[in-house]
Amino acid sequence: MKRIIITGANGQIGVELTPYLRNLYGAENVLATARRKVPGPVSEGGPFVLLDVRDGKAFSESVESFKADTIIHLAGMLSARAEGDPLGSWDVNVEGSHTALEVARERGTAFFFPSSIAAFGPTTPAKNTPQDTIQRPTTIYGVAKVTLELLCDYYHKKFGLDTRGLRFPGLISYEALPGGGTTDYAVHIYYDAVKKGSYTSFIASGTYMDMMYMPDALAAVVDLMEADPEKLIHRNAFNISAMSFEPEQIAASIRKVLPDFTMDYDVDPLRQGIAESWPDSLDCTAAREEWGFSPKYGLDEMTQDMLARLKDRM
Repeated sequence: MKRIIITGANGQIGVELTPYLRNLYGAENVLATARRKVPGPVSEGGPFVLLDVRDGKAFSESVESFKADTIIHLAGMLSARAEGDPLGSWDVNVEGSHTALEVARERGTAFFFPSSIAAFGPTTPAKNTPQDTIQRPTTIYGVAKVTLELLCDYYHKKFGLDTRGLRFPGLISYEALPGGGTTDYAVHIYYDAVKKGSYTSFIASGTYMDMMYMPDALAAVVDLMEADPEKLIHRNAFNISAMSFEPEQIAASIRKVLPDFTMDYDVDPLRQGIAESWPDSLDCTAAREEWGFSPKYGLDEMTQDMLARLKDRM
């Protein structure tokens, strides 16, 4: 990667990946795009343009004028929001992504997209979910992710496009606010622990989901995109995860730092149903063997860093 365009740069991943890539490759070599301009590092720390990813002409012109060699396609609608607007989410998550793929094909750029554990479903093996397994999701968000995995495979095989992707677990960040995802409880809990000393979980006790601290996710994107293509057996998309826990375990981790922290439950049936259709844990062997995936943060290390940084900010 030398000249990079990021779509959806104001989103959960983009707000951190954009400055991360600018620090690595130079601010002038990373063009952030989004549908609206938000004051802050994304729009002010380097080149920025307004872009709706469904506008193929404007998208293609931006890639050409910037002389981009890589598209990091992050624009999309997250799981819980998507269930509330399935037609709108399909328009953005599938039609917009197909447009982005076409631009990459026309301009000859590499292409990265974020898939998700949502690409699996209730008939997928829930524990140590294999890299290659049945994918029959029951959410529109998951259906869109599987569609994009298959499209990226097709564009690689048919057109030779350098497509690469990661199946992200829940991502936890002190920078990005929750954005309508099912795993967002694991972000909310830290904010409320610092602000109120208590938290009401919308996910039920005993519900395991894979998670990852954002610094590990950012490093994974770069490591995959810089990997030797000759070593990539899989491309779209790699299972990655750093930890798997249920709400009581994250609460227990917080109590090691804030002993008086309390938690109760008010389960949201929509998001609980989505969570129960997803795996409990992922097999990340392919990512480790093909490009050296190696996360640095476990639950307690993440908790200590999250709470320290949120205390400083709040």
